[in-house]
This record gives sequence, structure tokens and C-alpha cells, in this order.
Amino acid sequence: MKTTNLTSSILSPSAPIGIFDSGVGGLSVYQAVRHALPAEDIIYIADSGHAPYGDRSSDFITERAVAMTGFLVAAGAKAVVVACNTATVIAVAQLRRQFSIPIIALEPAIKPAIEHSRSGTIGVLATRKTIESPAVERLCRIHGANTRVLLQPCPGFVEQVERGEMEHPKTYELIRRYVEPLLASGADTLVLGCTHYVYLAQQIRAIVGPDVTILDSSAAVARQVGRRIGSSSVAASDGRITEDQFFTTAASTDHARTVMSTLLGRAVDVRSAQSTSTAWSCTHAAVP
Repeated sequence: MKTTNLTSSILSPSAPIGIFDSGVGGLSVYQAVRHALPAEDIIYIADSGHAPYGDRSSDFITERAVAMTGFLVAAGAKAVVVACNTATVIAVAQLRRQFSIPIIALEPAIKPAIEHSRSGTIGVLATRKTIESPAVERLCRIHGANTRVLLQPCPGFVEQVERGEMEHPKTYELIRRYVEPLLASGADTLVLGCTHYVYLAQQIRAIVGPDVTILDSSAAVARQVGRRIGSSSVAASDGRITEDQFFTTAASTDHARTVMSTLLGRAVDVRSAQSTSTAWSCTHAAVP
């Protein structure tokens, strides 16, 4: 596969951090990065026009990940955060070959879940593509020798969050369908292996009760972002006024604005980025 090594023309402390996800779920990572790095500008793009990634082909996921990263690089990002577990396990190696700025990715919190579990059984909630990936198999093999790791795909979770229907009866029906068998098998710790699922944590908690631990990777990846930009000497100065930007590939920016504002708990402006569908690819990419 032909690739082009791309970078922002100027990397400076005032340049923004770019974050992308298959949709709105990566806003959980955005919130963690915003909390950990209050002086940084952030550009977030939700590829909601192509969500969910979880049942797509690997080639399709890679093409979309390259398109999202290319959009952020063209916008001047000094680092890109892959706030999508599925895109990470499928496409992060290609992104790091093709782009020369730091590419920071997340992985399911399987290791901390194993360390935390008292019963020796954990459940991992994720997309089918993530669960079937060699990356998850490797995490289970390395860290789970003495732990039973139950992998549960969750079709429908992403769509419910994308629609903003976290409290819909169908959402609770899906949660019970996927979670109750894990509890019956002795799982005392659940891993939210998709950033969308973080926005279902409250609903999951209502079903599993207070004694089950629920973990995700948002805070860990935010710390990694801080380390990477710090080591590259491009961290923003403290005390500066920040400006965040939000984009979507969804057909309706009005719907995206409503859902993003609901998830963030504040009103945000969301602009269209539908042109990213053809602007970038693994085989031909324009230099910004």
C-alpha cells in the first residue's frame, strides 16, 4: 500500500490537539483531555456519518481513520488522539506510518480491570471488531493468565448514544441482554471497551448495582497525551484562553449539536466536515 508521510507545516505550543472518533463517543476522551490539559486548544471531529465502525471492514475503518487524521492534520493539529478503540486496533499502525506527528491511541482497560478484580472474572464490553482483534487477544494473553476474561460484543450501544437515546427503554433492554450473563458468570469488573459506552455508564450502573467496578480508558489516554506533547516541547503555556472546535460528518449538524451539547452538558457549535469522505485516503493524500 502506497503511503505518504504527512505532517503539519508548523508544530508550535499554540497548535491544537486533534481528537477523532467514529462518532460522539470520543467526547468522553475530549472531556478527559480538556480536564487534564486546560491550556490546550482542541479540535474534535465525529465521523458520525459513517458510524458505527464496529461491524465495518478493516479497509473501510482504515480509510476513515486516515480521513479523520488527515482532516485534523490539515487543521494544524500538533498531535492526534484516536478516541476510538476499533480504529485503534485496526488502523493505528497505518496512521503512524503515514503521519509524522504524535498519534496517541487508547486500548481497553483490560490490565487495570484484571488487577482490580477480586473474583478473577472480568467482562469486556466492546464492538465486535475490537473483540476479534489481535490487540485484545494479546492483552488477554499477557495480563489475563490467571483471570477469566469474558468478551461481550454490544451491537446497538453505539447507535443509541449517537441518537442521544441513553434513557430509552431499548437502551436498558440492550444493557440487560449483554451485561446480565457476565454478572451471572461471576464478573465483578466491567471494561467499557468503546468510548461511546462511557455515556452509558450511568445506565449500566443502574443495572449492575454498586458492587461492580466499571472502568474505561479516558483518563489514562489523557495522561498519555500530556506526556507526549510535553516530551515534544509543544505543550501550551498555562493560563492562556482556549478555543475548542467541533466537527461532524453527519448529515445533520443540528442533530449533532443537540447530542454533543447533551453529552457535554453545555451548548457547543458543531460544523460540517462531510467533505472528508473523499479528501484523504491511504493511497492518495494531499499534503496540507
